[in-house]
Amino acid sequence: MAQIRPLMLQAATTMLFAVVAAAVHGQARPMLVGDYTGGRVVILSAKGEVEWETPAPGVTDVWMLPNGNVLHTYYGGVKEITRDKKVVWEYKTGEGDEVYTCQRLPNGDTMVGELKDCQLIEVSKDGTIRKVVKVPTTTSEQHMRFRNARKLANGHYLVACTGENAVKELDADGKVVWSVVAPGNAFGAVRLRNGNTLVSCGDGHQLVEMDRAGKIVWSIRENELPGIPLRFIAGVQRLPNGNTIVCNWLGHGHIGDGTHLFEVTRDKKVVWSNADHRTFQTISTVQALDVRGDATRGRIVR
Repeated sequence: MAQIRPLMLQAATTMLFAVVAAAVHGQARPMLVGDYTGGRVVILSAKGEVEWETPAPGVTDVWMLPNGNVLHTYYGGVKEITRDKKVVWEYKTGEGDEVYTCQRLPNGDTMVGELKDCQLIEVSKDGTIRKVVKVPTTTSEQHMRFRNARKLANGHYLVACTGENAVKELDADGKVVWSVVAPGNAFGAVRLRNGNTLVSCGDGHQLVEMDRAGKIVWSIRENELPGIPLRFIAGVQRLPNGNTIVCNWLGHGHIGDGTHLFEVTRDKKVVWSNADHRTFQTISTVQALDVRGDATRGRIVR
């Protein structure tokens, strides 16, 4: 048996690597991802291997900062953490509050979305709240008020108002200056370089690109991609080559069944996909790490 056991171990190890490899189809990218249900932020290699991770319960937004630190949300706030896992900045919200979005701004402040008071705040490095912008919504349930929000280069704010199935652009004072109805409970909205807005539609099971008139000019519907039914569409990133990385969040009854992440071309060809259920439970947010640009200055379109 002493000779057989190493062979059995070797065979089991080979099978394990085969399972992980099979879960990532095609040439992937190095990525920063948030596993909402798994409660952690992970850096993945292009082969789909975990290179770094940190706990983050309920994570829904992540950023790789120019200094190499990671900025991420968790249920009760936002953290900036170094690669050696030292927390160098943190904002904690009030008890019972929910935080699902963050963004480091060009001046070094951090935008944080607080659902309890339904507002976006800008917090300085020393913790001073420099600005408060109320998010207008008719949704009374805290959890459904909004998800991801982004401050735009013009000083406006783009907010996915989940419970209203809408995306709203607010001016610097919080006045709605543009809005569209989303075909689903919007999780995220990304203003593209062409002026259109990419909207991830949550349980609407689709991803749509809309022009300023609210017309859908490109979309991926629930069953358009062979072998990849769309579940809850969460975080997205538009790449410089026009492709889009999509988080296919598998909560609401699909944990352990389906594709977590994929990259798709404009003509809806899947470049690669990740269905590694050994490593992840529900991926909510992603940033491709091979895309150059300062994330604090709008160079990363997500």
